[in-house]
Amino acid sequence: MKKSLLLLSALMVGILTNTAALHAQQQLSLEDCRRMALAENTDLKQARTRIEMAGYDRKIALANYFPNISATGTYMRNGKNISLLTDDMSAKLQGLGPAVGSKMSATMQGIQQAIQSNPALAQDYMTSPMWQFVMTQLGQADIAGTIGALGNEIDKAFHLDNQNVYAGIVSLQQPLFVGGKIIASNKIAALAEQLSRSKYDIAERQLISDVDKSYWQIVSIAAKERTAQMYADLLHKMEHDAQVSADAGVLTGSDVLQVKVQANEADMLLNKAKNGLSLAKMLLCKQIGLPLDSDIVLADETSTELARPVLPTSKSLEDVYAARPEVKSLELAGQIYDNKVKVVRADMLPTVALTVNYIVSNPNPYNGFKKQWGGMFNAGVLVNIPIFHGFERLNKTRKAKAEATLYKLQLQDAKEMIALQVSQLKKQQKEALDRLNLAESALESAEENMRQAQVGYEGGVITTNVALAAQTAWLKAQSDFIDANIELQINTLSLRQAQGEAF
Repeated sequence: MKKSLLLLSALMVGILTNTAALHAQQQLSLEDCRRMALAENTDLKQARTRIEMAGYDRKIALANYFPNISATGTYMRNGKNISLLTDDMSAKLQGLGPAVGSKMSATMQGIQQAIQSNPALAQDYMTSPMWQFVMTQLGQADIAGTIGALGNEIDKAFHLDNQNVYAGIVSLQQPLFVGGKIIASNKIAALAEQLSRSKYDIAERQLISDVDKSYWQIVSIAAKERTAQMYADLLHKMEHDAQVSADAGVLTGSDVLQVKVQANEADMLLNKAKNGLSLAKMLLCKQIGLPLDSDIVLADETSTELARPVLPTSKSLEDVYAARPEVKSLELAGQIYDNKVKVVRADMLPTVALTVNYIVSNPNPYNGFKKQWGGMFNAGVLVNIPIFHGFERLNKTRKAKAEATLYKLQLQDAKEMIALQVSQLKKQQKEALDRLNLAESALESAEENMRQAQVGYEGGVITTNVALAAQTAWLKAQSDFIDANIELQINTLSLRQAQGEAF
């Protein structure tokens, strides 16, 4: 009873352990691997950021069509005020009152002396009420003081109070003609954004290609591991049978040793396949963003028979060129440098811009520099005509033309390389298909040969060497069949990529 309970407990523990192991494993299809790689790849994240940056550059270039409006304010503290008069002139204005007063007094005294020197005239004027009124008014009027005050005011007006100066300007500049630079710059920015997207497509396709190759590499190694396991099991069974036959005196010890050596080699081959499978899965985990020690199982990993891939249809070279993002990238780069030539050439042409400003300042220069705010509008047209600068702009234009020519040559070379690549992959596909057919036929023959050899060995009519040779031939045929199948899978993938087909 106790043994039964122990056996039942051990069985339950084994079931729970296997269930936990199944739950711990993560089964992934080819589409799952592609999706995870696209979501987690750092290079693609950087490429998406570059697309975003290119979009901002396009918006920045678009802003050049609009006017540039800016406002500037300033404050200045001056150590001295500005004087529009010399010191001598200022002194004359300040002493104008006393100078005029003394001059008038001397003139009046001269008039009186002249009148008094003529008795008849003096009698008339001295007794005249009008003369008496005039003399009285002149005596009461402070002409010198009035003129002196006026002189001081004039002198003060010519000494400007500009120790504290406040000023501001609101300016609007609208380019009218800049040699086509703005139009060409906007085209460059739009093309650069398309180029960023094209480069993203290149990186995306390359990543999918790498993930697919890693996926099918794991499938290939897993199939070889199963083959190695079958081969090792078969040899260990044969080793046991050989030992039984040797104990019965039917076989010699040499035959047993020969089978044992072959079984040990099969175990080494199995361990090698297991280690290779582990490393291949670590590489795939890195590509799809999982921890390297993740326990993953691929959907096709346990499949005993892989379906042949659907072979891609042949395309014309023009269709291939139109579908390849590499060609599109070079075409966009060529267009960018064609517009760059226009941008550089624009520096050799006149530029015309409209400018409108509103200027304010305190003191007010439009009202005698009074301590108040005053402003005005002005408008004008700015024209800049480049004349000579050591042939700099001319050489820049020639350089831009050379760069544009360089990309045209690169585009032509890329098309020739693509045509060669597609042609080679088509031939390799035909070779891979023929190799798979031959490997399939050879595997059928090897399986039949091994079956007959096993029956003959068990019946004692086939020697150990012949039986081992048949098993080795089956192992090689099985391995060749797996390699041919995976080679066709990868070749089909490469040909689709070369023809620009979407995955």
